[in-house]
Amino acid sequence: MSSHGYDSGKASPGKLRRLKELLLKDDNRTCADCGAPEPKWASANIGVFICLKCCGVHRSLGTHISKVLSVSLDDWTDDQIDSMIEVGGNSSANAIYEASIPAGFSKPGPDSGYEERSHFIRSKYELQEFLKPSLRIISFSAQRNSSVQSYDSRTSQKMVGMVEFIGLMKVKVIKGTDLAIRDMLSSDPYVILTIGQQRVKTKVIKSNLNPVWDEELMLSVPESYGALKLQVFDHDTFSADDIMGEAEIDIQPLVTAAMAHEDVGFVEDMQIGKWLASSDNALLKDSIIRIVDGSVKQEVSLKLQNVESGEIELELEWMPLDQ
Repeated sequence: MSSHGYDSGKASPGKLRRLKELLLKDDNRTCADCGAPEPKWASANIGVFICLKCCGVHRSLGTHISKVLSVSLDDWTDDQIDSMIEVGGNSSANAIYEASIPAGFSKPGPDSGYEERSHFIRSKYELQEFLKPSLRIISFSAQRNSSVQSYDSRTSQKMVGMVEFIGLMKVKVIKGTDLAIRDMLSSDPYVILTIGQQRVKTKVIKSNLNPVWDEELMLSVPESYGALKLQVFDHDTFSADDIMGEAEIDIQPLVTAAMAHEDVGFVEDMQIGKWLASSDNALLKDSIIRIVDGSVKQEVSLKLQNVESGEIELELEWMPLDQ
């Protein structure tokens, strides 16, 4: 999986070693934003290592500001790792992004609430209020795409919504079966998942009506969550991509079951919930929610809607913010 637009290939083993070495530097052993120990996440375009709680805020900023990746769970590209190395880590980045924190404005701590954490992170990266006067940072992704947008902190502030996140949802897009033909004899399918304002996308599988993605995508779950929306598209080079079906996934059963079993680390594997198939949803069969190896997971088989054929298999995994 490529989680960024720099390069479609995975990072080389040598680059991955350099990323792990960078994480082990003293200044990268604590979160760049709140100081929590042993951060396991990073903003690939900003160049900082962050904790799980700050990760949720970074995701809410949008990938044009902060592209969040797990150091161990996500696939990185060489370009993404080069960007991290070029920045040098948390101390180097903070020397820029926190150069002029005004008196009385303190950084959040590891136990700070969401509102305090969000206010600081948005001020630091989105509104860039702590930079030296006249300095404006353009992310690596913006530089590579040669797109420099005008910046008005007052306008940006009006557009910012305070969103409380309650957890993370890891979605493994496993495979599709008997998908619809949208080209001459086949299709080039990819999947888009949407929850709230977040949107993530799988890689494109060329000329295949039975694609196997086996790709993990991460989404933050807002406090006022709705359905997880899934769409399948056929990639076209010279025209708009064609829709190949869609479905909605009710994540309420999974969230409710996971919240009721908060400490699953020492719980034996067991069934803890179920989303029932019916004429009102796209399920091919009842979707069982289980504790598996200390994680809450749910297998989902969907019949694509508003299309002549097609099925999709997924696995959902709940990741609490305080794990």
